[in-house]
Amino acid sequence: MFTGIVTDVGRIAEVERRGDTVFTIETRQDLSDVRIGASIACSGICLTAVSTAAAERGGRFVVSASAETLSKSTAGAWTEGTEINLERALRLGDELGGHVVSGHVDGLAELIEVRPEGDSHRLLFEVPAELAQFVAPKGSVTLDGVSLTVNEVDGAIFGVNVIPHTWDCTTLGRRRPGDRLNFEADMLARYVARLLAVRGS
Repeated sequence: MFTGIVTDVGRIAEVERRGDTVFTIETRQDLSDVRIGASIACSGICLTAVSTAAAERGGRFVVSASAETLSKSTAGAWTEGTEINLERALRLGDELGGHVVSGHVDGLAELIEVRPEGDSHRLLFEVPAELAQFVAPKGSVTLDGVSLTVNEVDGAIFGVNVIPHTWDCTTLGRRRPGDRLNFEADMLARYVARLLAVRGS
């Protein structure tokens, strides 16, 4: 489990395509206590570290992504040099600064507009129609691993406000209209929708 609070922007250092696709990721995070099998959110995708190499400042870790993961997320487009948001898995006792995030991507959200709003930026996204039911004003969503609060909703389009810290310390500040981001709906919204569907059937 994660919180959607990004702790580093990593970089894809190597891509090896075989049975599964293997990514080597560079990070400035301390990897000295990352064990093999640890879960790390990579732009919102929960991936398992299969090897690590700690350095004096940060290091590298390796993850493997299945064809399913590549087809349902932006990972299929990652190449050497791609920057990704990173977050270590939540530990008992850690501060829950964002919201509960599973790292299971529901689909892709397309960025359709970016505009300055005071010191922040307002971003408008469109999600596939089947995911729009999970988005509500003042609810939570995860975009490329970043926990954000929904400001407004109009059908399948919703807006979020990105403060300067988040803009500068994640990949959101590099995104442009037309880009697609990994989208995860709030877990509670997902279960409520399922409950209502079952009751209505």
